Amino acid sequence: MTAPPLLLAAHGTTDQAGVDAFAALAGRVAKLAAADGTRVAGGFIELSAPALRDAVSSLVNGHPAAMVAVPLMLSAAGHAKGDIPAALARERIRHPGASFTYARPLGPHSALIDLLAARIAAAGTDQPAVLLVGRGSTDPDANADVVKTSRLLWEGRDYPLAETAFVSLARPDVAEGLERCRLLGARRIVVARYFLFPGVLPDRVAEQAAAYAAVHPELDIRCTEVLGDCDEIAALVWERYREALAGDIRMNCDVCVYRIAMPGFEHRVGEPQHPHDHPHDHVHDFPQPPGPRFPHPHPQARAHG
Repeated sequence: MTAPPLLLAAHGTTDQAGVDAFAALAGRVAKLAAADGTRVAGGFIELSAPALRDAVSSLVNGHPAAMVAVPLMLSAAGHAKGDIPAALARERIRHPGASFTYARPLGPHSALIDLLAARIAAAGTDQPAVLLVGRGSTDPDANADVVKTSRLLWEGRDYPLAETAFVSLARPDVAEGLERCRLLGARRIVVARYFLFPGVLPDRVAEQAAAYAAVHPELDIRCTEVLGDCDEIAALVWERYREALAGDIRMNCDVCVYRIAMPGFEHRVGEPQHPHDHPHDHVHDFPQPPGPRFPHPHPQARAHG
């Protein structure tokens, strides 16, 4: 029996280096998948080509079938919880008979933590304080995942401290995180950029760290490379694919704002999911389903499905 195709779903970037890194990772995953004949394609929900719809079309190829979609996201923020599932719902309209099993995001995961530690070591400073910087989200569950990753990175390693910051949408920002490290006594700080691919936001992290360092010449502040295209990430994507096939997704719904009324986020409970519109995606050509565009990817979440 032919294994279901694997669809890689990413956000998109205006940075060509990020697009190239995504393509390289997709090729790396395809080599892993080739062992059992699994076809692989990937696309973006906005900002860059290839579009997700084109990746789906290449896998369908006139014969709609079940496939597994793996979100290339480090945490379950709005893109993973809403934008990608809603985009997949739109593809079901375009390709009647197609269906999707939705895997969970990549992180938190021990492989990512080990990669972060390797990137920190490559920065070349002895026993640094670590400031882990993530993208930032309006979803507190996603921000908490980044903080959890920071704590797990610290546990069992000889960093004198590990703090967390965000480059957008959440606090503390990069300067505030570095200031906290300084006030706690750090003089050597490695800013660990918690991103899969190069892009505007990882570059912004480096720029903001450099600006802070210019005001504090007494500090040794260095930035890591992003996690990037590598065998470890490809193996993790393949792991997410296999567990989705087995029905072992294990998403955490206990603190999801779409499920429970968290202070300040009460309006999100039961909120419908809406896809990003790709600039060339003529969604008006297709009828839109009523209500949510796609059931919530958390299998237990029924509040808005």
